Amino acid sequence: MSPRKAAALRGTDDDRNLRDHLVATAQRLLADQGAPGLTVRAIARAAGVADGVLYNHFPDKDALLAAALGAHVAAAHADLGPLPTPGTATVQENLALYLHAGLALHRAVLPVFAGLLASPSVLTRYAESEAHSDDWRELLARYLRAERDLSRLASDADTAAATAILVGICHDAVLTAMLPGTPHAEVDVDAVVATLLAGIAPHP
Repeated sequence: MSPRKAAALRGTDDDRNLRDHLVATAQRLLADQGAPGLTVRAIARAAGVADGVLYNHFPDKDALLAAALGAHVAAAHADLGPLPTPGTATVQENLALYLHAGLALHRAVLPVFAGLLASPSVLTRYAESEAHSDDWRELLARYLRAERDLSRLASDADTAAATAILVGICHDAVLTAMLPGTPHAEVDVDAVVATLLAGIAPHP
């Protein structure tokens, strides 16, 4: 096997394919086993390339892991599918779908982020490389602002606070479930949405 090519990529001269293969391999390892103990050698072996090949595409392991983290977050967002459009169905139904999506997203990504807390360089590079313009939180914030503009929420509704409440519930539910010995409790999505809307629904 050529030291520059993984077996799955033989027959192509496209270095971009090899870079993507390395990112996908690191992404899978991050999701399956976490960051602690994940070495350049382990990533290279799983990718089917020589250790030094990683440095042809990334300055160091942290840069590769940051790219892998970005790919993992993007994949988790893609798995959510389309989210509700302002002005359709009811706000209560739409917010329930947004919260279900947020819980699924956080279950997919928070454990990976937690495993990288001891690698601040990776998290910093991820934050610097990601625009975050189309992540679930921003989409939720836009949705709430649009519904307020459509008068389906109170004209003085604090949509930023409403967004923070729903995001906080996702964090609390997923992080609490990650603590050893903590009883798992499902979030009552309908109750959360009903309580939230009591504060931001249009005034009678």
